[in-house]
Amino acid sequence: MYEAERGLFDLRRGRPLHLVTGEAEGAVSGVLLAAAEGLTHETLSLLRAVSEGPTRLSVTHHRAHSMGLTPPPPAGHVDRSAGHHTGDVSLLVDVDATPESIWRLASGLPRKGGAPVEMSAASGPEIAGLTLSRLGQLLPAVVSVSLGEPLDDGLQSRLDSRTILTVSNEQIAALAANARVEVTHVSDGPVPLEEAEDARFVCFREANGILEHVAILIGARDMWPDPVPVRLHSACLTGDLFGSLRCDCGQQLRGSLRVFSARGGGVLLYLAQEGRSIGLGNKLRAYTLQQEGLDTVDADCALGFGPDERRYDAAVEMLRYLQVERIQLLTNNPEKVRALQVGGIEVAERQPLYGTLNRHNLPYVKAKVDRAGHWLTDMLSGPMRGKRS
Repeated sequence: MYEAERGLFDLRRGRPLHLVTGEAEGAVSGVLLAAAEGLTHETLSLLRAVSEGPTRLSVTHHRAHSMGLTPPPPAGHVDRSAGHHTGDVSLLVDVDATPESIWRLASGLPRKGGAPVEMSAASGPEIAGLTLSRLGQLLPAVVSVSLGEPLDDGLQSRLDSRTILTVSNEQIAALAANARVEVTHVSDGPVPLEEAEDARFVCFREANGILEHVAILIGARDMWPDPVPVRLHSACLTGDLFGSLRCDCGQQLRGSLRVFSARGGGVLLYLAQEGRSIGLGNKLRAYTLQQEGLDTVDADCALGFGPDERRYDAAVEMLRYLQVERIQLLTNNPEKVRALQVGGIEVAERQPLYGTLNRHNLPYVKAKVDRAGHWLTDMLSGPMRGKRS
């Protein structure tokens, strides 16, 4: 998996990758591939120079459906895998296409009409490239060319010097299939908070070194009630730190701390899953699409992501480390309850946690109810900030 991990970082840095089927050592041909995000004229020219074949843009089945190119997933289908996706497609890119035009095709509003697009099923290496881009929280879209034998001399030189890395489908699949997230305790220390002075922050790092999560322990452990109040909170820079009116995240964060303080203690798991785990950059892109009329689910899917990319393996591991086995979960999200129960954590009780409605977050809250089944009906029936009740 080491090569795949390094490939992930190379892709994030804008470097092309040589992807092959089979073991990477001694393998030839395959594809030369780069992320659509950050694609430069130099990289696009390199791809075209080393192959006589067409340049192709590969996108996920979510993006293909939003472009009107594939049928929607079955009713009730929830795709939470980080690996291969049936329906991922490869689109022929015009010979005169620029990085800017490729970017618009990969990330713009759902396509309505226009000239037919030549489409085929994404190949194994293209799907592997999409998998890496998703794991790296890049826009899930990659540009590639097929390579013949012998390889271009200049490309072969870069491969020999490892300036361009060779990675196999199998190595990427192994990285994505590492279902259990192992977390390591890094450090901890007291951090008095306005809502709870007796607070301690415990930092955890995932075994792959990519993400760090924080457990905030409120109150003395021997005074915690049974079941222990617990909140799983996905990081939201815009809402938690700046008080964005587009969501209720900041209010839920501070509300949970007040609940813990009143109950005599509890645990808040602050998870590095910005934008339902699509990353801050993609979250801001989704906001732009929402301004054009898409709801929060459709905006994420138009970018190539599923309705919710989050997983809660790290939360389960953190609770195990803290020896917290029986909890009262502060949530409106049925998936969090299910994930913890599957992970062996007893969810003895659930307590709702509401923010305040306003004209900016009303579509977001409605989408969570209608599209994701969140338990927020009472919040929707409540008063809205800025209006008289």
